Amino acid sequence: MTTWFALTTGKQLAEDQFDSLEKHTQWGIDILEKYIKFVKERTEIELNYAKQLRNLSKKYQPKKNSKEEDEYKYSSCKAFLATLNEMNDYAGQHEVISENMTSQITTELARYVQELKQERKSHFHDGRKAQQHIETCWKQLESSKRRFERDCKEADRAQQYFEKMDADINVTKADVEKARQQAQLRQQMAEDSKAEYSSTLQKFNHEQHEHYHTHIPNIFQKIQEMEERRIVRIGESMKTFAEVDRQVVPIIGKCLDEITRAAESIHQKNDSQLVIEAFKSGFEPPGDVDFEDFTQPIKRAVSESSLSNSKEGKPESRFSGKSKGKLWPFIKKNKGAGPEDFSNLPPEQRRKKLQQKVDELNKDIQKEMDQRDALTKMKDVYIKNPQMGDAASVDHKLAELGQNLEKLRSEAQKFEGWLAEVEGRLPARTEQTRRQSGVCESQNTLTVNNCAQDRESSPDGSYTEEPSQESEMKAPPTDFDDEFDDEEPLPTIGTCKALYTFEGQNEGTISVTEGEMLFVIEEDKGDGWTRIRRNEDEEGYVPTSYVEVFLEKNAKGAMTYI
Repeated sequence: MTTWFALTTGKQLAEDQFDSLEKHTQWGIDILEKYIKFVKERTEIELNYAKQLRNLSKKYQPKKNSKEEDEYKYSSCKAFLATLNEMNDYAGQHEVISENMTSQITTELARYVQELKQERKSHFHDGRKAQQHIETCWKQLESSKRRFERDCKEADRAQQYFEKMDADINVTKADVEKARQQAQLRQQMAEDSKAEYSSTLQKFNHEQHEHYHTHIPNIFQKIQEMEERRIVRIGESMKTFAEVDRQVVPIIGKCLDEITRAAESIHQKNDSQLVIEAFKSGFEPPGDVDFEDFTQPIKRAVSESSLSNSKEGKPESRFSGKSKGKLWPFIKKNKGAGPEDFSNLPPEQRRKKLQQKVDELNKDIQKEMDQRDALTKMKDVYIKNPQMGDAASVDHKLAELGQNLEKLRSEAQKFEGWLAEVEGRLPARTEQTRRQSGVCESQNTLTVNNCAQDRESSPDGSYTEEPSQESEMKAPPTDFDDEFDDEEPLPTIGTCKALYTFEGQNEGTISVTEGEMLFVIEEDKGDGWTRIRRNEDEEGYVPTSYVEVFLEKNAKGAMTYI
């Protein structure tokens, strides 16, 4: 196995590489911290993405107790709601990614980096210490060597001096002996220095061998292993990075599968049927169209003189005169209150409204009964335990609840009667009951005119009643009735043929029979109704789609409505 000690070649010492390795290992730690920062920013992105997805899902959720909630009976809306719920779960998986990356990568790597820094510091400290030790040994060796060299020179000079003194005949014997002893002393010191130098050299060589063959290689090996562990660790973290994502892929796939299943659950036919159930009118379909025999002359409009003569002695007309205005059979829902019995609606829609009203009243009755039962029990407790409260204090509330119950039951009975009539369990309503149901109708012409003028036409063929209508209905007959009676009837502008039978049971309408020929006195103004006349006393509105109109050329031009 190749170790980092192989970096030391030739005369290059291992110590020379410590600085390079120190920089390299610091760079490795910087890379690790850089990766930790990258993963941390990824977790923040995942959290923000999950938050945005949740907010998006919440934004498009249907609001409770709103019209939007009713729309979710359709399969396409249900599929959209399922998509919103799945997107919420989808967001949850991105939160899981963020949590797992935080716990398994950033937290673990941050702790590992701290341990790595301590380990690196320890290894380089040991290396610096070993380096200082060998340098100290080298200094000791150099010092011993210099001392040995110095002692050898001193011994040599002392020997030379002794030999010079011994050869000189003028020197006393005592001086010669002193020189000889000095030479011997210097020689002994040189021998001692030599022994010390030899010992220090052997010790240094041993320390140097240990330094370069044991201590430094071991330190280099530990640093190498530390760096390789760092490399392995960052690789494992990258695998974890991918694995965290991969773990949620099946769940995200399930979310997407659920969205696909929700999309496949959309049934256009079922949604169409719901539309039919929600908006069907309940009118019977028309029968076959009869053959028209044009060989017989078509009766034209009655002359004005005959109309004026025939009016004498007859009840006042509800529809004569241009000042009367239109009388619309339906009440517009978004302007003013409609009839209490919803008679302005088609049969099927009326039945649904009545059923809904009956259900609401029954719920209110049950609520009142529950409150009454609770108060009754409370009163019984007070009677048995007077110290807990006064039983008489509950009587007023019980009486009030009793009155409310009677009113609610009366209302429920009334609406159940209307519901039974719509469902065919009771005979059709009479003219009197229709008047009591809130339809704008009175016994005098003035009130009819006021009702007609106060109603606003709408594109769907409805009308509204203004708040002042009730007071006008109660107004007594006045002399204005004579003025209306004297007005001229609307002129005939064409003829029409009834394509279907229409039962004009509402105020301002007229019943026609399939195939019947009638006179047109006012064409459709865009609201879906045409004003026609059967004779001088019978006129009113019929749906334009129920008749085929033939306008006179000199009146409105050649036009035909089918």
